[in-house]
Amino acid sequence: MKKKSKVSKGTVKKIFRYIKGYRMLLAASLLMGALSVALSLFIPLLIGNAIDCITTPGNVDIDKIVRILIIGVISVAIAALSQWVMNIINNKITYNVIRDIRRDAFEKIEILPLSYVDTHPTGETVSRVISDVDQFADGLLMGFSQFFTGVLTILGTLVFMLTISPSITVAVVVLTPISLFVAAFIAKNTHAMFMLRAKTNAEQTAFIDEAITGQKVIAAFSAQDKKQDEFEEINVQLADCSLKAIFFSALINPSTRFVNSLVYATVALIGALSVIGFDGGLGVVFSGITVGNLTTLLSYANQYTKPFNEISGVVTELQNSLACAERIFALIEEKPEIPDPENAFVMETPSGDVTLSDVSFSYDPARPLIQHLSLDVQSGKKIAIVGPTGCGKTTLINLIMRFYDVCDGSIKMSFTDKSGYKVNEDIRNITRKSMRAAYGMVLQDTWLKYGTIRENILIGKPDATDEEMIAAAKAAHSHSFIRRLPNGYDTVIGEDGGSLSQGQKQLLSITRVMLCLPPMLILDEATSSIDTRTEQKIQSAFAELMRGRTSFIVAHRLSTIRESDTILVMKDGNVIEMGTHEELLAKNGFYAKLSAAGQMNSDIDT
Repeated sequence: MKKKSKVSKGTVKKIFRYIKGYRMLLAASLLMGALSVALSLFIPLLIGNAIDCITTPGNVDIDKIVRILIIGVISVAIAALSQWVMNIINNKITYNVIRDIRRDAFEKIEILPLSYVDTHPTGETVSRVISDVDQFADGLLMGFSQFFTGVLTILGTLVFMLTISPSITVAVVVLTPISLFVAAFIAKNTHAMFMLRAKTNAEQTAFIDEAITGQKVIAAFSAQDKKQDEFEEINVQLADCSLKAIFFSALINPSTRFVNSLVYATVALIGALSVIGFDGGLGVVFSGITVGNLTTLLSYANQYTKPFNEISGVVTELQNSLACAERIFALIEEKPEIPDPENAFVMETPSGDVTLSDVSFSYDPARPLIQHLSLDVQSGKKIAIVGPTGCGKTTLINLIMRFYDVCDGSIKMSFTDKSGYKVNEDIRNITRKSMRAAYGMVLQDTWLKYGTIRENILIGKPDATDEEMIAAAKAAHSHSFIRRLPNGYDTVIGEDGGSLSQGQKQLLSITRVMLCLPPMLILDEATSSIDTRTEQKIQSAFAELMRGRTSFIVAHRLSTIRESDTILVMKDGNVIEMGTHEELLAKNGFYAKLSAAGQMNSDIDT
């Protein structure tokens, strides 16, 4: 439990770092809260004084009662106004802090290494940024609104009660630790339950996101019942841990209410005895107080105990919000990808030469993938990469694009600097933005965002004219189907292309590259979802696009790689054969077997 407490303290410090930027608003909130509490405590004193103005029948000080009532009405109005202003300020602080946290979380997502994205479900990350932050906002707002005013009310009532009857105040103080002990004990032991609830909620969000994204695949394999059963299992787990967390945390309120009732009864009993001057035969034990004093003390007893109930509710909510905050800060504090060096080169004019020297890489140190790979790619050459599934083709592309850094060796690119000199530099010493801007990528898995066709095409070149966009669409053979859409280039498509076919989505991805005309190309089975007739047309467009450009082609179809200048045959992370199509067939090696099978991506035992 001590470890969890330390985690919570660290989380609270991080929260205060965000709040620190709104010190003036926080000070105004505290001032308004103090004013509201002071006036709220002043009102019972006025009522008690008004009651004492009524001593015997016919002996009533009407003028004094009227003055007290006027002061009371003014006090109530100012207290209500202060409370309203405090709530406005608290809302402003809370949602500004939430805005800042979400901004930092999204900024961190933008610079997280690809390894994090590959190893964490998308739904879980979304749950942290959306659901967990919302839960945290509820707890933070409740803490601002009730915790501070509750503490002030408790301290204020004790001071006012002490001025009226020290003995009654002592009795109240003696009983108070019971309530605090019960609330602290339960809250301390529910933190782990709220952490489990937040984790299970994230798992459910990730599962739902995965199920919606893969709905067509689930339907194709008639796996709806299986997925429903898996969802039910997670749902039952979430219900179970939620009920446990809420049940145990809910014990705080009735426990503190019992102690509070005990406090009220004690004040009423001792106060009544003090009014009548009862000594119980033991001498003068209870000092005399007036009926008005007793009324004030009973009102203070209610005001004194009420914050304990409110704070117990706040503590429950705070435990939940702290659990959510820990998950949010865990995301924000994730290690970002290694930043570019301060003196990194900005590659303005790449020559197209790429050199891999003794490159080794593995996702898991215990399972080597690429080992001691060396490759020299000359400018303007078309390099096809073939081999069985899992041999390292896509990994090699990830390394060239520096989505992952090599474990050993180096990858160098040549470019001309501002002085006109040709530089051959390790890509780790080149800014990622300028290095990746040199490439145009078309992958087998397309990516389209919610928006218009126009917005999706212009992602790589936002300043392109309509004429340039249409010319690129015609070159990619997408113009004809775009023109048939309800609003042409202004047709809004859903996430990941909405109702567009896979082939149409791939054509849009090709259009983006055609528009940018990058100096280097990476094509990972770029025409896999396109019909044969359209593919033949696009291949001719690609042939023109690749002329004079260094091109890496991850290919599965024989027709795609036959015209490449060099074919790299990969197996188990190593290039085992290299040459032209004819040269490799003449060797009658691994490539020849792949070619005979008719599919470059088939797994063939040697």
